[in-house]
Amino acid sequence: MASHIAAVGLRKSYWKGPNEVPVLRGVDLEAERGEMVAVVGASGSGKSTLLHILGLLDAPDAGTVLVDSQRIDNRPERHRDSMRNHLFGFIFQFYHLLPELTALENVMMPSLIRHGAWSYWKERRRIRHEAAELMQRVGLGHRLDHCPTELSGGEMQRTAIARALAGRPSILLADEPTGNLDAASGQGVLDLLRDLNRERELTMMLVTHDPHIAQQADRVVRLAEGRIEEWVPALL
Repeated sequence: MASHIAAVGLRKSYWKGPNEVPVLRGVDLEAERGEMVAVVGASGSGKSTLLHILGLLDAPDAGTVLVDSQRIDNRPERHRDSMRNHLFGFIFQFYHLLPELTALENVMMPSLIRHGAWSYWKERRRIRHEAAELMQRVGLGHRLDHCPTELSGGEMQRTAIARALAGRPSILLADEPTGNLDAASGQGVLDLLRDLNRERELTMMLVTHDPHIAQQADRVVRLAEGRIEEWVPALL
């Protein structure tokens, strides 16, 4: 079941020596259940920082992250670890596939982390079957035993999408998922995400610098000077 996610008053700064560099200056943003929201903005505008805070990969200096009206950013570390594995699915620009594993084994990794070695051993056939089904769904049923070095960029990103879905998340966070792909492969990945958004009613937050990709979301917002603005195409 999809979840509603919201950022309220998020602030985040980094330090370069004695100098504070503000990145987020009170960001308010939300995605409704089953909505695909694209966040656009110039390089260095804080888009990735925002996504990392929403997914509990980083902590804000101030502000809150809410899922279904419940605050999650202040939970104990073990609870945040569990939410990163169960609630969220993550897709990154650089895939982050483990090169020593096959594509299928990469997709199975979240289940291994979730279950632990003993429980995973008992459930391994089911987990392998579900991972193979996900690979089939993203169009790679014929590439299960190939390592990442044997896959194209588009195939690696599709494998990463299957891995993100392995935990059955209700919120998918995608950071420049087409950034390393040519136009045709990028559009194919976006079409797949759009189909999954509709089929599974996944809430999606998508960071992109590509206005053509952004326009295909349900709603587009722009991050500028650390704040969220309504999308104005001429400003991209």
